[in-house]
Amino acid sequence: MATLGGIRESQGTQNSLEIDNLARFAVDEHNKKENSMIEFGRVVNTKEQVVAGTIYYITLEATDAGKKKTFEAKVWVKPWMNFKEVQEFKPVGDA
Repeated sequence: MATLGGIRESQGTQNSLEIDNLARFAVDEHNKKENSMIEFGRVVNTKEQVVAGTIYYITLEATDAGKKKTFEAKVWVKPWMNFKEVQEFKPVGDA
């Protein structure tokens, strides 16, 4: 059982449509905010934290200016409110 407020590894999320959609959402929101053209590649890893909803920590690969890079997105989701928000989006190094 997950500890409330604790961050834990998500199981089986590399092939999850829900997580892929959240990762694509994070890239799209980052592109809008920063006026950039990062292209989503794939989800590498996902962690989650149960709060008032769930915060997903998604490590993803994306292409930026023709170079494959790794980013971490922090996405807060409250499905009962139809709410999702990118809390953070940052590069973590070259892929």
